[in-house]
Amino acid sequence: MTALLDVQHVTVRFDGFRALNDLTLTLESGELRCIVGPNGAGKTTLMDVITGKTRPDAGTVRFEGHDLTRLPEHEIARLGIGRKFQRPTVFPGHTVFENLELTTRGKRGVFHKLVFSRLGSEELHSIERALELIGLSDLRNSLAGLLSHGQKQWLEIGMLLVQEPKLLLVDEPVAGMTQHEIERTEQILASLAGEHTVVVVEHDMDFVRSIASKVTVLHEGHVLAEGQMRDVQQDPKVVEVYLGA
Repeated sequence: MTALLDVQHVTVRFDGFRALNDLTLTLESGELRCIVGPNGAGKTTLMDVITGKTRPDAGTVRFEGHDLTRLPEHEIARLGIGRKFQRPTVFPGHTVFENLELTTRGKRGVFHKLVFSRLGSEELHSIERALELIGLSDLRNSLAGLLSHGQKQWLEIGMLLVQEPKLLLVDEPVAGMTQHEIERTEQILASLAGEHTVVVVEHDMDFVRSIASKVTVLHEGHVLAEGQMRDVQQDPKVVEVYLGA
């Protein structure tokens, strides 16, 4: 099976420091992968390389055969890669529906010209489906600024979904959430796998155990261990450098 994302021997240096060190990683279509590791392991740099924010000093990154190392960020996004950062970035003065609507319009590249045009049936269906998936249908007319932290996180996931990404990169989605919000986030991300490929970078190991079947552990810029969660968490190397703290 051809990998959806293929990262091969990628190295990134910052002032002589190797943030990524000959890192190789592959993702299959439809999987949900968790990437974990101590601070400074290279998790954020890996996401930056995949999305074009950072260019590698060596190695290749291919997405459905496209060489991402040669493309600008906006073209990578158009190929179907969406990224959600740790801090939610929604439009607080607009309603939940309007946030999804503006993102849908922006997908067509004429954001400011389409504010008052009518949505097509496919776009409306995409928004309604996203509202249902993120559990905010009943709050569609509520201002995004009044949502709880967890609800804002879900809304931003919805804002990615209406752009129809093939690969979703989600950075620490449950930081600062209540237990109820964490459980709901588990359900949302699990429901996305299959139709989308989902990569979750997270420090909360209880959360990782609840959603991940396959886990990649990074350490000092390379893959320390990879495999099923039950095997990885028993790996002596992982226990020593990450789980033993």
